[in-house]
Amino acid sequence: MLVIILLEALELGLIYSILALGVFLSFRTLNTPDLTVDGSIVTGAAISAVMCTAAAGMTPVMQVLMCVAGLILSFIFGMGAGAITALLNTKLKIQPLLAGILVMLGIYSINLRIQGKANINLNSVPTLYGMVEDAMNGFQWSSIVFGVVITAIIIVLMYGFLKTRKGFALRATGDNEEMVRAYGISSDNMKLLGLSVSNGLVGLAGGMLAQYQGYSDVGMGTGMVVIGLASVIIGEVIFGTRSLMRRLIAVALGAVVYRMVIGVALYIGMPPTDLKLVSAVIVTIALAMGMMGGSFSLRKKKARGGADNA
Repeated sequence: MLVIILLEALELGLIYSILALGVFLSFRTLNTPDLTVDGSIVTGAAISAVMCTAAAGMTPVMQVLMCVAGLILSFIFGMGAGAITALLNTKLKIQPLLAGILVMLGIYSINLRIQGKANINLNSVPTLYGMVEDAMNGFQWSSIVFGVVITAIIIVLMYGFLKTRKGFALRATGDNEEMVRAYGISSDNMKLLGLSVSNGLVGLAGGMLAQYQGYSDVGMGTGMVVIGLASVIIGEVIFGTRSLMRRLIAVALGAVVYRMVIGVALYIGMPPTDLKLVSAVIVTIALAMGMMGGSFSLRKKKARGGADNA
């Protein structure tokens, strides 16, 4: 029974790993707290659900194309949400935290417009997860294979992007914005690019989540930024940050570990109503572990320096 729960947590964790990679881009790379996530993930889910619903009754090939297009549009619409946040911050000089809150609030009405109602049920319409399962002759854990493939592709693409000149400029903007400006690089453009791609990934995660769980709801985004943040911190603490590729993989695995912890909490009898509290405790513990690990490394370096001087 526990094994099944862990496998189900792995299925969902692979989707959340894409969310975590998006949060990593804004929170770690750009060093910007972005609350747009709670809204952009619902936008992605809404777009994906509408496209899959429209595919009902079409030929199998068209159904695949429509569901794939739903994920692509989820990414694009998520990018749009991130771009608005970035523009509010860079052009109107609104604090990034407040800009994210404003977009998150406003996008709620947009998501309702997209869906036309509070929620959309996808249980009787084609989804990519159902198609993959059919293609694999009803293999029970086909969604894990699908999730691993998508997550691996995104990690490789992110690694390639962050290794380009634009990617280095983006990373430098988060480290030292004034230095970037001194080199003639527009930090505003880098923020626009970073927050757009970040929320694009979040929107993609939302699109996949809707197709996986079989519904999209306008209230499903509550607390998603906490999940993404928890995944980033857990991944970095447990798996390390020695290289860029290792860091990206660590963030993705952090989302899986997070979901497994939640799964185990439910397995031992934790009421579902307490899951937000569990999430807060997990983030607190992960942050504390990160701080203690950093303090230990600092003390170790000082002790080594003292020994060398002696």
